[in-house]
Amino acid sequence: MVLYSLLSIICLLTVSLNLLVIISISHFRHLHTPTNILLLSLAASDFLVGLLVQPIEILLKETCWMLGDLMCSLYYILSFIIISASVGNMVLISVDRYVAICYPLHYSRKVTEKAVTICVFLCWINSFFYAIIPLFDNLKHPGRYKSCYGECVVKISVIIDFAVNFIIPITIIIVLNMRVFLVSVSQARAMRSHIAAVTLQGTVTVTANKSERKAARTLGVLILVFLISYSPVYCITLARYTTATVSSNDVILVFVMYFNSCLNPIIYAIFYPWFKKTTRIIFSFQILQPGSRDANIL
Repeated sequence: MVLYSLLSIICLLTVSLNLLVIISISHFRHLHTPTNILLLSLAASDFLVGLLVQPIEILLKETCWMLGDLMCSLYYILSFIIISASVGNMVLISVDRYVAICYPLHYSRKVTEKAVTICVFLCWINSFFYAIIPLFDNLKHPGRYKSCYGECVVKISVIIDFAVNFIIPITIIIVLNMRVFLVSVSQARAMRSHIAAVTLQGTVTVTANKSERKAARTLGVLILVFLISYSPVYCITLARYTTATVSSNDVILVFVMYFNSCLNPIIYAIFYPWFKKTTRIIFSFQILQPGSRDANIL
């Protein structure tokens, strides 16, 4: 009962936190920016994880799958689509920040709302085909790989999934964020050196050091949470076999990976100043007042 209660609370938090992000960005016009479109897409994928994927993972804790072989295959396809889209959105956010920090003069011209919307659309389309193609045989012959009645299993290529949903994304995220961090530190030091020549050096140094520590802390949180959430299920499954049968035995490890969807809105949204403002407006029902869409919350 304690475990079920904990998993249910995680589901509720995942749905609630991501719904707050979705409502905030969708409602307030001042938040309709390219970066926030990516946050909206990420929140939508994580919202679906909490609404559809995590509750079924709780059912998979039982010894018997009660929804039939076809629903079993459809569930895994749906979870692959959503998780792949969530990871893809994280990569797009890293690209967005990389361009904004490293090429600020070209950012407003290249990164437009239309361009970002197209990238988000392609991300979801790619996730759909990534899920359908390797799992099509399971959909065509549901229940083909189960060993006993009431079991929910599908056969996938662990190597491909490990590369597409873990190695490639984490490599891109680390490389881009390291580049962003180095550029940010370089800019902070250059600004400190420039201002130190004309003002009090001590004050500037404190400000610059705080900026460097904040950049390092944010980078560390982004990478560490992703690694902690995704590493267990991929590494243990990869060590076990090359072509694996995913079953209810790995439910806890998979749920740890899905917990990343609960942490994403905290990492990507709650650190933005506008998120606290929009949350207060939503919970105080000021969002229902006329003209609330044009409220200045930045």
